[in-house]
Amino acid sequence: MIYLPNAFEQTDREALYALIESNGFATLISPDATDPLLTHLPLLLERGRGAHGTLIGHCARANPHWRRLEQQPTALAIFHGPHAYVSPSWYAVQPSVPTWNYAVVHAAGHARLVHEAQALEEITRRLVDTFESGRPQPWAYDLPEEFQQRMLGGIVGFEIEIRELRGKFKLSQNRTVEDRRRVAAALDEGDATERAVAHLMRARAMQER
Repeated sequence: MIYLPNAFEQTDREALYALIESNGFATLISPDATDPLLTHLPLLLERGRGAHGTLIGHCARANPHWRRLEQQPTALAIFHGPHAYVSPSWYAVQPSVPTWNYAVVHAAGHARLVHEAQALEEITRRLVDTFESGRPQPWAYDLPEEFQQRMLGGIVGFEIEIRELRGKFKLSQNRTVEDRRRVAAALDEGDATERAVAHLMRARAMQER
């Protein structure tokens, strides 16, 4: 269960999907009271499959996580968006303390394993197409057949039908309008990640109007 004050809850489906698609490297968790399993891996979102969408991906066959998914299909994928330290020196309201602004999406659902070679190849091709698409010279998925089959034999695919989608966009909503403006302006002077947080802050402010 995520701690989610009302001020920080993001319910706009488009905003949640956009964060997933732009931050596809997720933490996949199979919960267990004594031995939770976690794997860090890229996931793709199929918006139109299921009530809340479907996630697809794969893990190494040597990774015991897929057996846990087979035995206990409940899974949670966490997508981490941009995040940044917020200095109290940026606030007009004083005294204040430091904090952290961030955006995350939790997608909980039911997993189904994919073992068929053709379906596995489709998953890997889609992952490659997605993450190569922005490169000046995308890598061509053109492997020798024997090598490809050996590589496919070393992975297990899965699909997770999302049954609950929750977003926490902690973007200074608990501060005054002036403080939010000052934080966004200060983050604009930082690196690309900090500027991305400032962009989210302004987008959230527009949404709340």
